[in-house]
Amino acid sequence: MSALLLRAQHPGTARRRPLRPVTAILPAVLLALAVLLGAGGTANAHDELSGTAPAEGATVEVLPPSLELTFSNVPSGIGAQVQVLDESGTDWADGPVAIVDRTATQPLRSGAPAGAFTVNWRVVSSDSHPIEGTFAFTAQQGSTTVPDAASTAGPVEAEDTTNETQTAGVSDFPWSIVLMIAALVAITVALAVTARRRLGAGK
Repeated sequence: MSALLLRAQHPGTARRRPLRPVTAILPAVLLALAVLLGAGGTANAHDELSGTAPAEGATVEVLPPSLELTFSNVPSGIGAQVQVLDESGTDWADGPVAIVDRTATQPLRSGAPAGAFTVNWRVVSSDSHPIEGTFAFTAQQGSTTVPDAASTAGPVEAEDTTNETQTAGVSDFPWSIVLMIAALVAITVALAVTARRRLGAGK
């Protein structure tokens, strides 16, 4: 009898107690979100520069007829740009960048002086995101070798860079994030339905 009176005086008490299963599912939701975000971050990792020839900080006897940049994956051949600047700021890059597998090759003009060179590069990663960087090396003698005719196809037109920027923009939509959000919503709904069933069974 006293228990019935207690429930009559405090009607909210019986309603609060079944809310515990909802609190219990929150750690599972947070764990699922962390797993999804971690998987998305791994999938969206950009390519990286894994090596150059000449190497970063190296001193070579003679400036080679071309430079090579090797990446962790195969970059896009459109929109790639490489500058090879001497100490006065003159760019000795000659023609477009040639990409074969994971290696990008930039031919150099003949007649470059000896000294320090700074290389500024920019390519479109295999995931359609632009990546860029810089490195430096020193040549004890200038270049005298003329690059092969096949590798000197002329300067890159400005339209190519614009088209690549537009293409990369279309491909940059974060589909992986949308999929993660959809999966999280599905998990949350499933857990909420399970919690409601438990609450209904406990009444």
